[in-house]
Amino acid sequence: MHSDNASSISEVIYTKSHSSYSSVLNFSIQNFRFSTPNTPKPQVIVTPSDVSQVQAAIKCSQKHGLEVRIRSGGHDFEGLSFVSEVPFVIIDLLNLSEINVDAEEQTAWVQAGATLGQLYYRIAEKSKNLGFPGGLCPTVGAGGHISGGGYGVMLRKFGLAADNIVDAHLIDAKGRYLDRKSMGEDLFWAIRGGGGASFGVIVAWKVRLVTVPSTVTRFLVTRSLDQNATEIVHKWQYVAHKFHEDLFIEVTFSRVNSMMVAIFSSVFLGGVDRLLPMMQESFPELGLTKEDCTEMSWIESVQNLAGFEKGQSLDLLLDRNSQSNGVVVNGTTKAFFKGKADYVKEPIPVNAFEGIYDKFYEEEGQIAFMVLVPYGGKMSEISESETPYPHRAGNICQIFYGVFWGEDGASQRHIDWLRRLYSYMTPYVSKNPRGAYINNRDLDVGTNNQGYTSVEQASVWGNKYFKNNFKRLVHVKTMVDPHDFFRNEQSIPPLIDNLRISCPESTCSPSPPSETTPLLTEDSNGFPSGYSFQ
Repeated sequence: MHSDNASSISEVIYTKSHSSYSSVLNFSIQNFRFSTPNTPKPQVIVTPSDVSQVQAAIKCSQKHGLEVRIRSGGHDFEGLSFVSEVPFVIIDLLNLSEINVDAEEQTAWVQAGATLGQLYYRIAEKSKNLGFPGGLCPTVGAGGHISGGGYGVMLRKFGLAADNIVDAHLIDAKGRYLDRKSMGEDLFWAIRGGGGASFGVIVAWKVRLVTVPSTVTRFLVTRSLDQNATEIVHKWQYVAHKFHEDLFIEVTFSRVNSMMVAIFSSVFLGGVDRLLPMMQESFPELGLTKEDCTEMSWIESVQNLAGFEKGQSLDLLLDRNSQSNGVVVNGTTKAFFKGKADYVKEPIPVNAFEGIYDKFYEEEGQIAFMVLVPYGGKMSEISESETPYPHRAGNICQIFYGVFWGEDGASQRHIDWLRRLYSYMTPYVSKNPRGAYINNRDLDVGTNNQGYTSVEQASVWGNKYFKNNFKRLVHVKTMVDPHDFFRNEQSIPPLIDNLRISCPESTCSPSPPSETTPLLTEDSNGFPSGYSFQ
């Protein structure tokens, strides 16, 4: 592998004979389903520390006919960021993790290998009244999270992470280093929710920060079935998406020993004295009291949501391998895992919950969860085509299902259990298509072939993730990566000459990055000029 920085490139290449190969490979693997002896391993792992090394890895992979997998945090639910059935290279971005916060401009540049925890920590370091509306798990990589949409507890006020992006830096299949201006608006649209790995290697995002109050209020209230959990959740379905946008209350069903419970987890962007009257008016059924509530700063709520105990150091957010005290729902505990997603447009009837509980009472449901994430607010104001993420107005909530287990031999029966729960939910969720979420990646909804995949075949899963936006994503892919170098089991396929899909011209006529467009110039560290990090 050659680059302009040849003296250092050898320091970031790990072949199978390298003594650190296994430790580098396993470091960011979150899901043990993909770290078994039978899991395909990369020919080479590259851990670039500057942009030129990413470019060299792309060119070298093309020269040797190897596919690439791009890993920022390693949280891909199906392992597609670090597993392939054909010979491949991992470009592991963990060393591209610099963050530069401009509190005055209320923006931040964050490299793709930085984690959400690191981003939140660096924002709070500069200002107690700025935040970013991303996900809960602090070890998730910013690169993949944002490119798939990225939701968190502030989605009802500020939308998704991808809705708050003002610029990006990407290396395309030709090795060109592009920013928003040089990549063009169509490609910039596609990578904000369409999954960046179909289009290139995203190396940095410029995010728009949001204003948060000095005090937020957190509560976690558990109700058993004997405490009317079913009736309370049923009422929640009618009100949670209509709450004031400052109020977010999600519900998690899980089994505690032999008992089913519903856990109501909330962050309110304000003080408890404002929250309690709001709850009394909108959701008295929960019976929230002042004693249930804790006031804290926004960054303390981030730490609490991640499952860390009060009093633990905020510095834990900086550790990309930190483990909380087992708040499994947030995905912060490494284990064998399978997840799925759904969208709910009409309240689930009361009598349907009994069947859900029956599934959880089965042996495989012992360490499992079903999270109902409320929509409404800002999510209903953004159009379906604003970004590739289409699940906006008309959704009461999103469902996130997950199941954990402890050994490889138990994998199939736990996966089958989750599929049965998912099948049971069919009458109660979105239809034609049944919606899915690319950041809760699920190969059960459809896959590409190892070789050529038609747009028609890919649309089986593509329409579930992206609805009508899939057509525009195909056209963007065709313009920027017509030979399908960046591909995986659920990557956007390019159009082949003898295939056409209908697409409104106004939304599907992307201009490719110009061959004559001046590309970004780099400083001595391989960053764009003026791209300083502190």
